[in-house]
Amino acid sequence: MTDENSPTDEAPAPRRLPWDLHPSLTEERLTAAARLLARGRADAIASADYWAGDDAWSIGCRAYAFSKHQLARAAESGRFAWLGVLDETHHFVFLIEGVPVRFYRGDAEDPSKRTLRQQESEAEQLALALGGDGTEGLMFRFAVETAPDGAVKRIVFLALRGEAGRVECFWPVVLDDGSDRPRNSGGFLQLPLSAGGKAVARPAPPRKRTGPKGAAQEPGLLEDA
Repeated sequence: MTDENSPTDEAPAPRRLPWDLHPSLTEERLTAAARLLARGRADAIASADYWAGDDAWSIGCRAYAFSKHQLARAAESGRFAWLGVLDETHHFVFLIEGVPVRFYRGDAEDPSKRTLRQQESEAEQLALALGGDGTEGLMFRFAVETAPDGAVKRIVFLALRGEAGRVECFWPVVLDDGSDRPRNSGGFLQLPLSAGGKAVARPAPPRKRTGPKGAAQEPGLLEDA
């Protein structure tokens, strides 16, 4: 006889943070990689020529290529010592201190079957990085969610497992840390054209206050990693 009070379904495992899965997957590194992905998509949108025939499909293809290029160029330049590239083909796989990661454009909460396909080299590298324990069917992905105009809306780091894509980590990346906001609220100065010029530097009129404690600030921009 079955105990009526016993659960019939196994409780889902609690989701973990990226660095709980591997110490190389730090917040700083994941944020830097996500910003490179966002910059690649932003460049693709900025270079779109709708008059010449660009559409959502062509811009999407270019965004994928541009994002790959951002990661590959940063790895080749040595900008990030921990960043590398395992597979430069269309099945692009990059490395975060030896841990293989791929990215895709789509819903983080509903990865497609194509997203859940794992390359042989990726699986082998993951087993090497994690020591072979608990790596069966495990994969790391960046989900790039976009707005209707193609711009990045959110980037989520995922740890998925198996063909069903069981989620073991769901970590939205904070792309804007606010460090690019204006740091000086003082008035601008009108500088002389040359050292021998007669123009005198004068402070510009103070900005009109929009609140009780200071001037209005321009919205922050997406800062490159």
